[in-house]
Amino acid sequence: MNAAANFAFCNRQVITHRVRDAFSRVFERPSRNLGMAVVYDGAHNTAKFEERVVDGESTTRCVHRKGATPSFGPGHPELPPKYQKLGQPVLVPEDMGRYSYICLGTARAMAGTWGSSCRGAGRVRSRHAARRMLEGVNLRTRLAELGIYVRAQHPGLLAEEASEAYKDVAIVVDVLDGANIARKVCRMRPIGVVKG
Repeated sequence: MNAAANFAFCNRQVITHRVRDAFSRVFERPSRNLGMAVVYDGAHNTAKFEERVVDGESTTRCVHRKGATPSFGPGHPELPPKYQKLGQPVLVPEDMGRYSYICLGTARAMAGTWGSSCRGAGRVRSRHAARRMLEGVNLRTRLAELGIYVRAQHPGLLAEEASEAYKDVAIVVDVLDGANIARKVCRMRPIGVVKG
């Protein structure tokens, strides 16, 4: 698991470097002048040993987050200084055609979910069912009409991530916020999609 997590971290760093390099070439400016700082780097799947209270006693447990993300509250010792007062950034992405959210972890999440939150809305259709349902639909054109630039290896791959394949993340984030697991900060809209 550690080797896989290290590989994923390294891979994301390489992707970030190459994206910055591409923007630098297109805009003919050094990447450091483009304002492309990494706000937060979170892995898709993690397992790590954390201190937790079980039956009133502090104990070390391996917390496996698959399809989940940490949602540590303000003051948690594992948070970097810039997030100590705010709480852990919780990124809750949606499909490629709607919106995503940035939230912050809470003390309630530490008590109720071992400092965990969902990291997406979740599917309502499998990839195969979405491709079948959207056969013949020009998703590239539909996204372009929304002002979303698309780059895909094959047009059929876009159907796998279409809005029709996912729950509405706004509803999911309202539940997180209402349960005080993650506090809603802002909603973002997509401007570009890369699907390989």
